[in-house]
Amino acid sequence: MKRLLRRAPVTHGVNTERRQSTALHFYQNRQLELYASKQTKRLTLRQLVFFGRSMNEERLIQSGNYVRTELPVRIAHRIRDLQALPYVVVTQEGVARVYELYWSAFEKFRRYPEIKTLSDNEAFCAFLRDILEEHAAVIPSLSLGLSLSSPYLPPDQLDSFMRRMLVSRISRRVLAEHHIALSEHFARRDSRSGDVGIIDTGLNISESVNKCVKFLRDRRFDLEEDGVDMPDQDKEWPEVVVEGHLNAKFSYIREHLEYIVFELLKNSMRATGLKHLDKSTLPPIHATIAASTDEIGIRISDQGMSSTSGRVIKASPQDLFSFSHTRNAARLETSRIGALRTVSSSKQGMKATVDEQLQWWKRRRRDSAPSFDVDARSDDIETEAGVAPHPRIGIGLPMSNIFARYFGGSLELISLDGWGTDAYIRLPKLGTNLEGIEL
Repeated sequence: MKRLLRRAPVTHGVNTERRQSTALHFYQNRQLELYASKQTKRLTLRQLVFFGRSMNEERLIQSGNYVRTELPVRIAHRIRDLQALPYVVVTQEGVARVYELYWSAFEKFRRYPEIKTLSDNEAFCAFLRDILEEHAAVIPSLSLGLSLSSPYLPPDQLDSFMRRMLVSRISRRVLAEHHIALSEHFARRDSRSGDVGIIDTGLNISESVNKCVKFLRDRRFDLEEDGVDMPDQDKEWPEVVVEGHLNAKFSYIREHLEYIVFELLKNSMRATGLKHLDKSTLPPIHATIAASTDEIGIRISDQGMSSTSGRVIKASPQDLFSFSHTRNAARLETSRIGALRTVSSSKQGMKATVDEQLQWWKRRRRDSAPSFDVDARSDDIETEAGVAPHPRIGIGLPMSNIFARYFGGSLELISLDGWGTDAYIRLPKLGTNLEGIEL
């Protein structure tokens, strides 16, 4: 406790009221200690599917009460993690905001009454939606705060902390969104074939890959963020050759898989475009799908900038997953810190989904539309209010890594100097791996 309460320097963006509020929580720990002493009840994909497949009123209420009692336990462990940080870190802008959000959510959940009826469950789902919206800024806020705190924490400690925080956040969103989806399906008395809550039990991998390809190739070819002028307005992004086991299917959370694939393909397209600026047609990217008895593998191979080129990847491939400036110098770049401040303070925050990025691009197109084009601009209040489109903030690869590892998978990048980069996604197929939450 002495370590937590020692005097810390004033940090940018944290006012006196917030510092006092944060400090008070260190003395309100009786309930926190009770919840933090409990073990989390981790689940597997198979358990989520099995329980949700034959839904009735009793099971739906049981699901709601599991979420109601489990989430404050998971939040309590993360509040403890935050309290274990040096005080100079926990009072940084971003980290302080997350701390307050977690305390608020913890108090709301632990006081929420037992769910006994379908009407109670409907109200609980509305409550969950509000909490999810309130926490939309957690990812960019954490990234901002830990980037600013990087000089005060050893790289291993910083990355371990961020991994626990982000995995736990994913787990809470999965439980909340899965219960909301189960409730919606039950209310309609129907479900899209193959869906159990947020899990697609027959997820066709090649369809998801091609969906991401279409979204990415439909964009205007643009490397302005890399300081590259594009005189050839008709240039196209590289084609993606999808090959291998094209009919492979498995049970998985579609949103997680597509986010990983989307981010990797987006990076490959950018790297390929930068390396081959002088070519009218860019070399293709290969996405190879391999399905074994117990594992799904996807390799994305490009001919883009390699790790030693110094233009696209300025750190070793695996260090791109790090939030420490010691391992990845880009974490403290002024432009990135500014971009994180913009995103964390915006209404949308960042939820780490493909749909979210598509909406950002949609706003960007509207923002660049001529002022007389009323139809293109009138329904975008945030653009009219001057909120900038989402900039590149360096979270895509770390989040992809977290998503891949959540149910026991992995993501590995291998750079081939002078040629390009291969990304390997491995995901368990049987759904028997427990959530990768660390206490």
